[in-house]
Amino acid sequence: MTQRQIGLRIDVDTLRGTRDGVPRLLEYLNRAGVKGTFFFSVGPDNMGRHLYRLLKPRFFIKMLRSRAASLYGWDILLRGTFWPGPLIGKRLKHVIRATAEAGHEIGFHAWDHHHWQSRIDTLSEAQIRDIVEKGIDLLTAATGEPPVCFASPGWRANNFSVKVLETFQFTYSSDCRGTSIFYPNVDGVPLKTPQVPVTLPTYDELVGRDGVTQKDFNTILLDKLRADQLNVLTIHAEVEGGVCLPLFEQFVSKATDMGYHFVPLGRLPECHQPIPTGNIIAGTIPGREGWVALQSDTGT
Repeated sequence: MTQRQIGLRIDVDTLRGTRDGVPRLLEYLNRAGVKGTFFFSVGPDNMGRHLYRLLKPRFFIKMLRSRAASLYGWDILLRGTFWPGPLIGKRLKHVIRATAEAGHEIGFHAWDHHHWQSRIDTLSEAQIRDIVEKGIDLLTAATGEPPVCFASPGWRANNFSVKVLETFQFTYSSDCRGTSIFYPNVDGVPLKTPQVPVTLPTYDELVGRDGVTQKDFNTILLDKLRADQLNVLTIHAEVEGGVCLPLFEQFVSKATDMGYHFVPLGRLPECHQPIPTGNIIAGTIPGREGWVALQSDTGT
């Protein structure tokens, strides 16, 4: 196992994140000599439809705690509510192409991020296939190559969705939170597509909770790194590619000084052999409203 690696996952959820956040991150990552995996949402930007969740106390508190309006901007928070959400992958094809040309790994994240995150438990096999096929087609049109990996929006996945996704033969998926790379068991049979779970908390899960401030964030995150274990960090183009870019730059600098190096997620499975089997279950994690897919009961 190669030690002191941090798998860098960049989620791009919105039109604004693609248009503004991705170019800023590309410029910085190029200067820093860092490569990561960009997971693009390419269909309609309907993220504003999450506003109905303000009726849920935990989500409302999270929005206040993380200062979501200042992080994301009101155009994101209202997108797809009063006017139709634009097709991100068509409007901003050149940004996706530039990301691939810069040498970053390209993954598919969502067609409609909001729809998957809120409806995954009710989607049929045909609906999941339609979503993934449309996303693959748009990303292939943008880069000339199909995406090599997939990451479920909001870490919302279940045994049914990962079994359907298995047929697309992605190199790996990153659908859950956990501690180690594993092959998920479905109906007692391990799938062939490994899961590369996210191991570290995101900015909005930590800041504003239990007295944690932006000033404390990097210190806490650095303390959670483990030199001889899997480290996977998710950043968001809308956040770390926006107002939190200086904070992310500081994290990269400090982690590098500690001897860590950043890699695309696709580099991790080869360094974490042998890969065990495990299960995906629904659960909760501190700082995130609602359920997420969790790694559980890892075996051999």
